[in-house]
Amino acid sequence: MLVVVLAQLACAAALPAAARRIGRGVWALAAVVLAASLAWLLTRTASVLDGGTYTETYAWAPTLGLEIAFRLDPLALLMALVVTGVGVCVMVYGAYYHHTGHGREAGLLLAFAAVMLGLVLADHLLLLYVFWELTSVASFLLIAGRREGGDRRRAAEQALLTTVAAGLAMLLGLVMLGQAAGTYRISALLADLPEPGPLVTSALVLILVGAFAKSAQFPLHAWLPAAMAAPTSVSAYLHAATMVKAGVYLVARLAPGFAETAPWRPLVLTVGLYTLVVGAWRALRETDMKRLLAYGTVSELGMMIALFGMGTRTAALAGAVLLLSHALFKGALFMVVGVVDHQTGTRDLRKLSGLGTALPVVAAVAVLACASMAKLPPTVGWIAQDGALEALLHGEVTGTAWAAAALCLGSVLTVTYTARFLQGGFGTKRDDRPPRPARPSHPVFLAPAAVLAVLGLAAGLAYPAVDALTAPYADLYPEPSGKPFHAALWHGWTAPLWLALLIVVLGLALHAARRPFSRLLGRLPRLPDAEWCYRRLMVALHHGAVVFTRRTQVGSLPLYLTAVLITAVVLPSIAVLHTLPPLGQVRAWWTTAELPLALTVLITAFGAAVIRHRLAAVLVTGAVGYAVAGLFVVQGAPDLALTQFLVESLTLVVVVLVLRRMPARFSPGSRTGVGRWARASLALLVGAFVAGFALTAQQGRENPGPAGDYLRRVGETGGNNVVNAIIVDFRALDTLGEIAVLMVTALGVISLIRLGTRTDTGPGSGPESWARPGEEEGPVPTAARWDEPREHWLPGSTDLLGAERSVLMEVVTRLLFPSILVVSLFLLLSGHYRPGGGFAGGLVAGQAFILRYVVAGAADVEHAAPVRPGHLIGSGLILAATTAIVPLAFGRPPLTSTLWTWNLPVLGEVKTASSLVFDVGVYLLILGVILTLLSAAGSSLRAPVPQLGTGPGTVGGRSR
Repeated sequence: MLVVVLAQLACAAALPAAARRIGRGVWALAAVVLAASLAWLLTRTASVLDGGTYTETYAWAPTLGLEIAFRLDPLALLMALVVTGVGVCVMVYGAYYHHTGHGREAGLLLAFAAVMLGLVLADHLLLLYVFWELTSVASFLLIAGRREGGDRRRAAEQALLTTVAAGLAMLLGLVMLGQAAGTYRISALLADLPEPGPLVTSALVLILVGAFAKSAQFPLHAWLPAAMAAPTSVSAYLHAATMVKAGVYLVARLAPGFAETAPWRPLVLTVGLYTLVVGAWRALRETDMKRLLAYGTVSELGMMIALFGMGTRTAALAGAVLLLSHALFKGALFMVVGVVDHQTGTRDLRKLSGLGTALPVVAAVAVLACASMAKLPPTVGWIAQDGALEALLHGEVTGTAWAAAALCLGSVLTVTYTARFLQGGFGTKRDDRPPRPARPSHPVFLAPAAVLAVLGLAAGLAYPAVDALTAPYADLYPEPSGKPFHAALWHGWTAPLWLALLIVVLGLALHAARRPFSRLLGRLPRLPDAEWCYRRLMVALHHGAVVFTRRTQVGSLPLYLTAVLITAVVLPSIAVLHTLPPLGQVRAWWTTAELPLALTVLITAFGAAVIRHRLAAVLVTGAVGYAVAGLFVVQGAPDLALTQFLVESLTLVVVVLVLRRMPARFSPGSRTGVGRWARASLALLVGAFVAGFALTAQQGRENPGPAGDYLRRVGETGGNNVVNAIIVDFRALDTLGEIAVLMVTALGVISLIRLGTRTDTGPGSGPESWARPGEEEGPVPTAARWDEPREHWLPGSTDLLGAERSVLMEVVTRLLFPSILVVSLFLLLSGHYRPGGGFAGGLVAGQAFILRYVVAGAADVEHAAPVRPGHLIGSGLILAATTAIVPLAFGRPPLTSTLWTWNLPVLGEVKTASSLVFDVGVYLLILGVILTLLSAAGSSLRAPVPQLGTGPGTVGGRSR
């Protein structure tokens, strides 16, 4: 299952590049990928419906209870079939609907299908939440588009804010529920329910908040109609068939265990049935065909929430059938609206007339899908409504007469807005309005909608197959006292049958009286709807943020730093003081070699505090880091010392480059002694806290750590360096996450630094992108000097002023450059056996490029590294991630290392491990990050350095 999800994500990532060659053909590739996933599901359908389950578990952090767990059971199978089956139709439809952006749209839709599939297969609460939020991110990108107008971006922002904010509440509920149950595995949690109590009750309420927002339940439903600004392919797939059902799925997943827990049932019935009625009522007011269907979707989702949340077998069966039928008819109808919009140029019911004659095949597909939406026999929608009425009229839950009345009212309004959709969209108006001109649609353009509409009819006629697909989930609930209900077209002349027929008659009668009914609607006052409330809330939130920011963000960096340090000290100080060991147990030093190093740290730290010159203070601070690295050497940690030396050197160079744009000395401090004493007191307080924390952490370990186990098992990795083995073998997943965070952080910092200064949009595009605003492209013209060369034989020689160049240094640097790179490769390849590794090797290689940058300028670095830094970062992360995933193809856990041995003619027996490839990925990513930070922090060496008392166009008071 994990392989299926990852394969879809990999294909989605490749589609934008493939679109440059095959254009709209990428939609066919995406359809084939989803068809393969559908075929994989169908091969396991019989086993799952017979009571079997497929499970996969991959350890992530077992001691923390974190694992990647998937489970394919009847409910997951039903949702997965909807995701993949409807997805295939949407991909075929998208090839004819979209005219541009094929790679982006197809890739995002396929990526969404992957994360949605992961959501329904997840058997871990936190893994489910990860996929839950990824669906919101994919929805945001698909709604907003790439360079679309403000309406789409506002709709995307509303959808993201609503679902993610409620998702955070749901995350808290999931954590509380997992803690109460003692497990985060969903199957284990439902098998052994936690004891009811305030903790479980609060957790369920928070989880339902997230589910209601995702499935557009009142009052969190406004984002769904607003999302109709998205392309119709997105609306048909995300906002009709799949993503909006994520909340319904979560309710269905937890209902077998928690339906009897207060306040579950009253909450889901009240919210769901109220949403059913309100959504159908709002649909009657809409004139846009897509918004009418959107409010209809809100209404149907409310009905599903109520049915799944009741916690009875009949209601669960009806909910499962309704979930299937809704995906078929609503997906088909959204595609029909897209066809109408393409062929006529509008989807406004007031402007359409005579389409039934102009587009008869399109009208036939719409009628067939609407029959299922109105719950007419013999469609699968009729079966769903029959089960819903049976559950509320003759179910095991007492006191639900009001619920049955609400269900009937919502169903009557559903028939009414269905008739309005058909009559307004395809009928001929009586006001002598001329028929809307329409072009014939391509048969394949309409084929996906026709397939879904026909499936809605076929599923009703083949009701035994529908019952076989949905009954295994319903069987999780207690059996009713009488004969169990099954999905069928005919149960005899029962009360639900007569009531269903009455609903159809009343709905059609209400539509027949649409003119007086419309006048009645016009006279009724329009209360503030959820969309108005959302806009007002955003305005209030923005105003409150402005007021709060004006009071707290005063523009003083020392004030911000003081607040951060005080918070970091005050909050954990009580715990540190409580567990601080007696000072008599603290050993002052282990060897006498530590004393001069410690004295160096103290002296240089004091010097950094009193020196007023910026560059001198930075150099002294660097000396502190080098002395600490010496302490690591004395303590027998060469890997740590090497990393400390390299990171300190890199930091020192980058900070010096930044300081070139700042005044030479620090700004004058407070004229009074109060400010100095306050800063000194804060520094002493922070220092004392850090010292106490270090002592507490050193003495607080009660159980032996994993170091002994690592030392015993280091031979399994094929190497001798336990530090490198921990990084690339034992804790490789942590390393993968850390380098991903490093990449994101570096890109974020670069984006902030380059904001408003970049001259192009390509990532890492070379020195021309480092120019300052107002600079001309090409070499900077300077006054003729006797030392300016007439011919430039060194790259980048025009970047530096004559006084700043040293030909000797440039030549020596070029001679040393290959040697430094060889040292970096040595550290990379030898890290498995001695100090080194990909991180240290990447830092050393980065130092080589920094040396060339400082000596010869940006063009010289580009000459030495013709590849873009962004490509190095991406290649490194992809290489490391691929190394992590490949073992899955051989049935082994991810990041499993394999030892290789070769007998080479000259070298003899050579041993290595697959973790070396992972280390190469780390090497490339670190080097790419350094090059990118260098291009951002270094700006342009040819630009003038501003000095105090000089203008921006002068160098030391002299005009450039």
